[in-house]
Amino acid sequence: MEIALTPLDFVERARRLFADRIGVIDGDREFTYAEFGRRCDQHAALLHHELGIRSGDVVAWLCGNTHDLLEAYYGVLRAGAVLLPINVRLSPTEMRHVLDDSRAAVLFRRPDQPDPQHGVREVAVDASFDDALSRQDDVALPALHIDERDPAEIFYTSGSTGLPKGAVLTHRSLYLHAVHSALTSQVTGDDVILHTIPLFHVNGWGVPHYLTMLGGQHVMLPRFDTGEVLRLIERHRVTRLNAVPTMMRMILDHPNRGHYDLSSLTHVLLGGSPPGAALMAEVEAAFGCPCLCGYGMTEAGPSLTRSVPKPGTPSTVDQRASTGLPIIGVDVRVFDEAGHEVPWDDTTVGEICARSNHIMREYVHAPAATAQVIVDGWLRTGDLAVVRPDGYLRLVDRKKDLIISGGENIATPEIEAVLGQHPAVREVSVVGVADERWGEVPRAFVVPVPGAALTADELIAFARERLAHFKVPRDIVFVDEFPMSGTGKISKIALRDWPA
Repeated sequence: MEIALTPLDFVERARRLFADRIGVIDGDREFTYAEFGRRCDQHAALLHHELGIRSGDVVAWLCGNTHDLLEAYYGVLRAGAVLLPINVRLSPTEMRHVLDDSRAAVLFRRPDQPDPQHGVREVAVDASFDDALSRQDDVALPALHIDERDPAEIFYTSGSTGLPKGAVLTHRSLYLHAVHSALTSQVTGDDVILHTIPLFHVNGWGVPHYLTMLGGQHVMLPRFDTGEVLRLIERHRVTRLNAVPTMMRMILDHPNRGHYDLSSLTHVLLGGSPPGAALMAEVEAAFGCPCLCGYGMTEAGPSLTRSVPKPGTPSTVDQRASTGLPIIGVDVRVFDEAGHEVPWDDTTVGEICARSNHIMREYVHAPAATAQVIVDGWLRTGDLAVVRPDGYLRLVDRKKDLIISGGENIATPEIEAVLGQHPAVREVSVVGVADERWGEVPRAFVVPVPGAALTADELIAFARERLAHFKVPRDIVFVDEFPMSGTGKISKIALRDWPA
């Protein structure tokens, strides 16, 4: 007899096989998988019996990384509804757009999160919320009939090219993504993962399902704080740490990092933007474990590649810093503008395209936008890459971030990697700015190492020794910090509007 593939299988498996294991840690609260499963049922009963949520309704959550949101991952689905975690860093206007666009039936919001000032029905996730759940202890759940191709979760894009768009993920796609990711990354039930990246964003929401499936341990982090990250790694013997490069830079630079026992770490995964081999090497030296890269996007469901070692090939830092190999179950190709696959020569640039069983079904209520990114079964990512002779992808740039100066294509990560080698540079980001003669020229924004004496002329001279002349930034802008996205990535769209 065939059964539907759904993430609900994961929580059922965990509470049957690992009932007494502590599955979720959130501050001073700990929940076994039996308790976690019961709370997920309570969520479902609350939605169905008290809030009138029915199959296919969209349930929005505005919340940091807490046990409540993790329970909603399964409670909402058990009610037959569709989960929509909202990025807490969106503007109120963007939040209202997300609620309107998704046609959300209800919004769960913690009091410490912004009020979108929308007319949707709202439930406060506060001290009274546990009481509301406890009322559901003896309430029977309705029979649930799931079509595995029905929507299960909606995640909205960052809106870097316009208003955010909602990527619809099915039960089947979420299930298969969890299995494929776990196999590729060799995660086990003994792993303890600290959720440093928000569960509402692409770099965070791919993890919970496969960790629950295996009976691993979730450690929640409601708000990113470097000192708290270090403390929780030591206290809970965290084995796997996921971060974006900016977060990792902050962790490495924490003045008290050396005071913590971080020896439990076995893997570090960096994603969101290319970290560069220098940062990877620094991470490995600091934590004494391998550091890998991951690549994906909201529309991909989300993971596409990992820079895992290739059998028979010696693993190097440069290889681990690449975009990586396709994860199990994913076909990734790099096509040129004529639609031909580029050679594996590490020089020919093309667009990354992918197909798999966990790519989004569609953008919610947007068939025209869907047709623009899913073409003949291939997801057109908008990311440019080359393929190394060993088959590893190396990300070059986003199409929209590529600088075209006097007819020459300039990839911003290349300039950032070179400037980042200067010992007085803490962080750097490069964008293209308009120029009457060349069309566009590179501008570098730099956060210097505290106390360092660094001038723009010195840094430009440093770049001229290492880059072709047309790639050298025309000017350097020193800043104290960068504008950040919801996951701690540098927002280049905001930087383009910053004054020189």
